[in-house]
Order: sequence, then structure tokens, then C-alpha cells
Amino acid sequence: MRLLPGWIGLAAVLALTLGPLIPLGLQAGAAPGFGGPEWGALRFTLLQSGLSAGLSCLGGVVLARALSRQRFPGRRLLLSVMGAPFILPAIVAVLALSAVWGRSGILSDVLAALGLGRLDIYGLPGVVLAHVFFNLPLVTRLVLQELAAVPAEHWRLAAHLGLSRGTVFRYIEWPAIRTALPGAFVLVFLLSVTSFAVVLALGGGPGAATLELEIYQALSFDFDPGRAAMLALAQYALCLSLGLVALRLARQAGFGPGLDLALTRLDGAAYRRADALVIGLGGLFLLTPLAMLAARGVEGLIAGLPAATWPAARLSLVVALSSSALGMALALAMAALIAGLRRAAPARARLIEAAGFLALTASPFALGAGIFLALRPVVDPFALAVPVLIAVNAVMALPFSLRILLPALERVEADYGRLAASLGLAGWSRLRYLTLPRLRRPAGFAAGLAAAFSMGDLGVIALFAPPDLATLPLAIHRLMGAYRMQAAMGVALMLVGLCLVIFVVFERLGAADDRA
Repeated sequence: MRLLPGWIGLAAVLALTLGPLIPLGLQAGAAPGFGGPEWGALRFTLLQSGLSAGLSCLGGVVLARALSRQRFPGRRLLLSVMGAPFILPAIVAVLALSAVWGRSGILSDVLAALGLGRLDIYGLPGVVLAHVFFNLPLVTRLVLQELAAVPAEHWRLAAHLGLSRGTVFRYIEWPAIRTALPGAFVLVFLLSVTSFAVVLALGGGPGAATLELEIYQALSFDFDPGRAAMLALAQYALCLSLGLVALRLARQAGFGPGLDLALTRLDGAAYRRADALVIGLGGLFLLTPLAMLAARGVEGLIAGLPAATWPAARLSLVVALSSSALGMALALAMAALIAGLRRAAPARARLIEAAGFLALTASPFALGAGIFLALRPVVDPFALAVPVLIAVNAVMALPFSLRILLPALERVEADYGRLAASLGLAGWSRLRYLTLPRLRRPAGFAAGLAAAFSMGDLGVIALFAPPDLATLPLAIHRLMGAYRMQAAMGVALMLVGLCLVIFVVFERLGAADDRA
């Protein structure tokens, strides 16, 4: 009985991730098949995703190596601030990058002052630039985490033996990097395949359209459900194949345990100068757009926001809080189910855990397209825009929430599970007095992350929203389409502020009175 909520949560997740495949498959049978535009979209999807993942991984490895070698005042703060682009709403990041790299950006102004042409970031260069801006911090943190896990004894022994830079890289750094790199590459590739707002804003026309954008085009403008279903199934298959490849390539570095000594690296002055240059360039690339967004956003706020901003802000808050609550309920229920089955049925527990990550193989747009097609014969899909948006956002945040909550819950069960069982503590009492107090901190972090992601989503709402309904990301997109860039900057700064406030509030609520 204790695991029943977990089975219900699993059924809901499977219904929302695999259920849309049924109407997609039925509708895809009526499609004429892949033609020139579809193959072009697939080629561009693979090209921009491959370039985005490759450049993000290359830059992430270089930046992570520099950061792993150096210790300086403010390093921890720099790492925290450099991670901001990953949780930045996509449409806001587009505005921030345009303020630096766009035709009216500061770099174009410098080039124009020198008598050169202005930059044009529309098309493939802009899409790849935006994806690298998003994902470079993510790859850097993943690689840096593996480098930090190398026992300090290896670095000390390398310095004692006077090993060359190439030998240190080959036998110490590369095995750690190789552990993180396949998963990081596939994760960035998947995020780039399913990216919508970036391609919508920077794609630059039919020659730079992805599968995601073609699904939107087929449903919103052409109203061709068969073609949309065919494209969505192709995207499902592509993402699922990549996920399986990542599982096959994953491997451990195999350094063995250490003595938890303080990390000491003696890399020399030449490394310090080169690392300072790399860290400085990385900081400029990631932080300059944020600074420009803040400056121009303040100008937009001073000039005044459009009247439609406030209803959009209220709707965004409702969607963010509701999807976060639903996502946390699903994550807690499934985490409890997995932890409960871990010893009795480990194979079943692994399957259920894998099911929780199915959302990574589908995009919000593919899920939305399937739900749209399922609802259309029964009810007006546009009338259910908000509930569908909440449900899809909850499922899309589930892999992150589950990864945060599951290890913490398993520690609680390992430490207190037998004692609780011997005392007859079960059901609501066990949840209230044992589980939730010790999950408060990770649950607060997961809830804040899910709410921030939901606040910045411009996927399903662009498909379902009628003209009189908008969230803040959709309002920004409409302002950009009307060339009201100052107003768009002001609304973007407001959206970033709300995302940060929600994230910090949830995280503080989780940390308050934490007795774990």
C-alpha cells in the first residue's frame, strides 16, 4: 500500500511520455512521407546539434581544465554566476546574446565604428552560438566534477615524478574527462535537438528550420496533423537512439579511492597565465550578455511595460507553481517506489528509474503535438492550454527532480528504514515525521529548479495559446516579432527576476529548519 502512489505516478508519467505516441502513430500513417523540407529539417537538426554539442564540449573541457588547476579568491562565486545561462529562459538568452552579437549589439557597433560590416547572427551561426552559451556552463561543471574526483595523491605523485604535461593529460586528466564527455555530448545534443525558442528566434527562415520548428509550423500554420505526427515520431526515434548510445558509452575512470587529501596541483607559471586567459575569455563570453541584458532591461522597465505584461506574469506564476507541485508529487512518489523496490526487485527498480528519464527523449513540442491530436476529436485543445502546459512542464522537469531526490531518499531508507518498520511507522506518519524532514533541502532545490524551468518555457504554450493568452516568454516573443525590443528587454528582465526569486524562495524554504 505504501508503494501505491509510486505506481500511480509511474502510470501518469508513462501516459504523458509514451501515450502521445499513439495519436502520433495513427496520424503519421496519413502523411505522404519524408520529402525535401523534412529531410532538410532533419539535416539542419543534426548539423546544428552536432556543432553545438561539439563546441560546447570542446570549450567546456578547456575551461574545466583551467578552473581545476587554479584556486583564486571568488572562484566559487564565479562558478555559480557562470552557471546562470543554464537556467536562463531561452527567449531571454536570445535577447541577451542579441545585445552583444546582434546587428544592434555592442560588437556590431565597434565593427561599424571601424568601417566594417555589422554581424548577422541569424541562421546556423546564431543557433549554435545560443546553444553553446546555454550549455558551455553545464559541460564545464560536469567535467570539472570528474576532475575534482581524481584523488589528490595522483596529482602529487605526478609532480613528484616530474611527468610532462602530455603524460599528465594522458594518464590522469583524460580518463576523468572521458568519464563525463560522452554523457555531456549526448545531453547537449538532445537539448539542442529539442530546442524551440532559440531556433524560432534565430533560425532565419526555411533553410534553418529544425524538426521541432517544422512540427510547430505543421500544426500552427499549415494545420497538417499527419505531417506533424511524422516529424514528431522521427524526433522521438532520434532522441531515444542517442539516449541508448549514451548508456553504452558511459564508463568509469577507475582511479580507485583516495585519502581525501586537499587537492594540490603544481602546474607552473606558464599554466597560470594560459589558464587566466581561458577563464577570462570564458567569463566574458558568458557574463557580458547577462550584463547587457540587465542594463537594457532597466531601460525598458523605466520606459514602462506593456499592459499585457501583468496578466502574462500572473499566468506564468500559476503555471510555474502548479507544474512544480505536480512534478514534485510525481518525483517523490516514483523515488519512494524505486527505493522500496531497490533491494527486493533491483531489476524492476532500474526499469522504473529509466522510465522516469523518458522525458529526456522527447521534446515538449512532441508531447504537446501528441496531446493536441488526442484531444482534438473530443474537446477544443486551445481551451485546455493551461492544464496541458502544466502537465507537460511537470513531466519535463521530472528527470532533474528525480535525480536530486532519489539518492537522498535512498539514504533515508538505508539509515532509518528498519527502525521505522520496527516502530510500525508507515503511511502519512512515516512521510510526515521521517521522510519529508530529511528531504526538505533537496526537495526545495528540486522544486525551485522545476519552477524556474517552467517559468521560462516557450514550447507548448506557443502551440496551444489563443491570441488573448500568453505567458511571459510568449509575450517577449510577440514583442520581438513586433520589433518592440526595448519593451521586450524590460519584460525579459522581469522574467529573469521572477525566476531567480522563485528559485531562491524554494531553496530557502528547503534549507529552513533543516535537521537532516
